[in-house]
Order: sequence, then C-alpha cells, then structure tokens
Amino acid sequence: MSKTEWRVGVAGLGTVGGGLLNFLSDRAGFAPAGGKAVVTGVSARSRSRPRPFDISNLPWFDDPVELAKSPDIDIFVELIGGSDGPAKAAVEAALNVGKPVVTANKALIAEHGAELAALAESKGVPLLFEAAVMGGTPAVKMLREAMVGDDVKSVAGILNGTCNYILSEMDSSGRSFADVLSEAQRLGYAEADPTMDVGGFDAAHKISILAALAFGCAPNYAAAEIEGIDQVALLDIQLAKDLGYKIKLIASANRSDEGVLVRVHPTLVAQSHPLAQAGGALNALFIEGTRIGRIFIQGPGAGSGPTAAAVAADIADVMTAANRPVFQAPATSLTPFTPVDPARNLSRAYLRFLVKDEPGVIAAVSETLAEAGVSIESFLQKPVENAEGVPIVLTTHAVAESVLTAAIDRIANLSVVLERPRLLRIARI
Repeated sequence: MSKTEWRVGVAGLGTVGGGLLNFLSDRAGFAPAGGKAVVTGVSARSRSRPRPFDISNLPWFDDPVELAKSPDIDIFVELIGGSDGPAKAAVEAALNVGKPVVTANKALIAEHGAELAALAESKGVPLLFEAAVMGGTPAVKMLREAMVGDDVKSVAGILNGTCNYILSEMDSSGRSFADVLSEAQRLGYAEADPTMDVGGFDAAHKISILAALAFGCAPNYAAAEIEGIDQVALLDIQLAKDLGYKIKLIASANRSDEGVLVRVHPTLVAQSHPLAQAGGALNALFIEGTRIGRIFIQGPGAGSGPTAAAVAADIADVMTAANRPVFQAPATSLTPFTPVDPARNLSRAYLRFLVKDEPGVIAAVSETLAEAGVSIESFLQKPVENAEGVPIVLTTHAVAESVLTAAIDRIANLSVVLERPRLLRIARI
C-alpha cells in the first residue's frame, strides 16, 4: 500500500542534519513513489544553539530515543554520530518498534552492524547507511546493489577527505603536517580533535563496512590494521615525488583463500594513477570483481550537500519499499571474516634511512638488507639542507612484511643509522 506522506524524525542537527532539513524544505516535490517526505520531529543536544535553518515549527525531543519511538514518525534518521551512547540506543529503539532507520554513522555500523542488521531483519524493516561511506558518492549502493551479481575480490581507495586534503596540501605547498593540519582545522576540514581522521580510524570504519558489503560477511573493525598520517614527514612526501609517487592514505580490503586483509596506511601511489590524481578533500575508490573487472568511482566524501543527498536517497529507498539484506547475505548467516596475518602479506616498500655522512654507510645498509632477503629495486640519495644526517631512500621488490620488519630492526641497530628507518608501502592497486 502506498503512503501519501512519510513522517521523518531527524536526530542530530549538525552539518548533515541541517543539510537534510534544507534539502527536504527546498525539494517540496521530493516524493518517490508518490509519497512525500515531511520532517515531523527533531532532536539534538541543544535546542537553543544558533543554526542557519529554522526548527521553530518542528516538534522537539530532548531524548533521541523518545523521538525514535514516537508514533508520529515513520522513518528515523540518526545523524548523532559515535559507535555507542545515544546514537546506538536510539537506532535500537527505532528498530525494536519496527521503524526503518537511515544513518550516516560509520562508527556505529562498523562496530555494531551485525547485531543491528539482525535486529532490523527480524523486524522486517530496512537499515540503510549510504551516507556513512564517501558521503554522496554511492559506494555502498554500488556494492550492495550493482555488484550483487559478481564476486568482489578487493576494494581500495581514499576514504577520508581530511587526510587527503592534508597530504595534498603538503605535497603542493611544501608545508609541514602540523601547519597544514592547523589550516584544515581553521577551514573546517578537520575537527578540533583530529585523531579519528589523521589516526586512520575514520577510514578504518568505512573500509570495514565496505568489506562486509563486498564479501557478504559481518563487519570486523577490530581486525583492521590501522596506521594514520600523523607520522608522515614532509621529507617523505618530497622524496616520494622524486621517485615518481604521491603519498595517500589508502584503505583496502582484499579477499584470498586464506581470508580477508583489511588495512589503512599511508601508501606510495604512482603519480599517473587515478588515486594520485584525487586531490583536496575528494574520496576515490576502486572495486574489483571477478566478472565485471575494475570499477572506479570518485566524488566528495563529506559536506552538508553531498551527505544530505545520500541520506535523502536512503529515505527514498524506504519510501519505494526497496528492501535488501543489510550486508548482502541474511543477517542470520553473517560471520566475521577470517583475518589474514599482515606479516605474511607481500608488498613493495619504500624505506627511508637517516644515516651519518661517512664512507661505507650505503654498503652496510645494502648488505644487511641482502642478508635478510630483501631485494632492492631502486636507490636515491639526496642531501637535505640543515638535516642532521643524509637521507637514503630505497624501494624494494615484493617481500613478506615479516622479512621487511626483521631487516628494519637489524638496520636500526647499525651505528651509522641515526633514527629508526621509515617504512611506507607501495600500492599494488
């Protein structure tokens, strides 16, 4: 039976919540399948906080849980954020009373997605989260809908706009991480506490969700290997450029016979590669299937307009009665993927050493790598003004990370090495 009006409750009135209210207000004709979406309740931490949109005529709920359970709404939209607390309680409350839920909360889905999927499917209602990954760029729909007829082998790309902006600015301006981070905070690209972004945790939440959708398993955020960009030095960006690479924070999930390897880490990407061309705050993603091959999507990963549009698209799916399993397979059959030991992973690597400027240094480093079984692909020595020592950069052929780590440990103990060598992986995408 079609509805002429769908009543929407919105919890969380920040950037995305405000964007959604403006979208629904501006798009009075937003009526998929003939039904019109109307906001009939809102909730946020502060009712009196100044906002660039009017909520004076909307019913107010101090408690998002009460909004979620209200008989005056048909769809509950959660834009509070956070993996637990009010967001989780409100989503559970809505699902328990049989209300469809739309959320942009990547932490909630990455850490509790399996249990929430089971609850949603037991109640026969949708749980949708297109806006949780890549904002308005349809990565979730691509995997949950367009790729359902294929077997996905891998997903990999740039999933955090803050980190991409910082690395892009460091590359183009020659400024340090700290300087660019401060600018990003002033411009609103980075939070006052940027840990979730620059530490790689935001991207890890997103790739955990994509892995679950790609491989038909439960999200397994705890198994993700995470390294952020806070230790990426301007020197490494400059040296990588000399070698023909850009440094990007790459989130990836790869499936093999052994299991699934999910990781987030700074990575060298060839300057001609599409991911290297994604600058500023853009997000970009490769999806590889056994039948379709490789698909590339790129677009804004955050912001009021794009993310609100993704939320609206999920609302439209509810209104048109689109209903699929939350993670491709029914929730009753979902199990966490088997994680692969990263130490066994084969990859090429960038190694940067800061060494004393004296004879025999290069020979000592090269011999130690050879003894450990690491084969050198290329070599670069480039004196840097006012540096304590001389930076030497090597790129290696593909080698097991356990072998590489053992070699780095040995080199770090050489008397000619001034600090622990820096390891960055080189993309295989």
